Amino acid sequence: MTQQRRPTDAELEILSVLWEHGPCTVRQVHDLLAGDPPRGYTTILKLLQIMSEKGLVRRDERQRAHIYEAVLTNEEARGTLISHLMDKAFGNSASLLIMQALATRPASADELAEIRRMLDRIQGESK
Repeated sequence: MTQQRRPTDAELEILSVLWEHGPCTVRQVHDLLAGDPPRGYTTILKLLQIMSEKGLVRRDERQRAHIYEAVLTNEEARGTLISHLMDKAFGNSASLLIMQALATRPASADELAEIRRMLDRIQGESK
């Protein structure tokens, strides 16, 4: 995924609203965002316009109030952000990224079990 499609923090907040609530008008996104500090309606509108240009959202103009829908899925956004972080901060090393993540915030027993299942599955696929 290109740099252009990597969402900013503010864009991620808007995408989170769209992922949770589905397609929304600017007013609905504005009302659902509990930003600190709060963002104005025109700020949300401008962000959605930029996001539309970047291909992060799709705008339906058939109604008077335009409806915005996420194009980028939650999984795609996470993957883009992780790839960028891994490249910029961890020399493109997945193991360094994972070890740092676990050292920074230890995983629960359930999360560790899920990680083990994923590693087992990946190892099985590579044989």
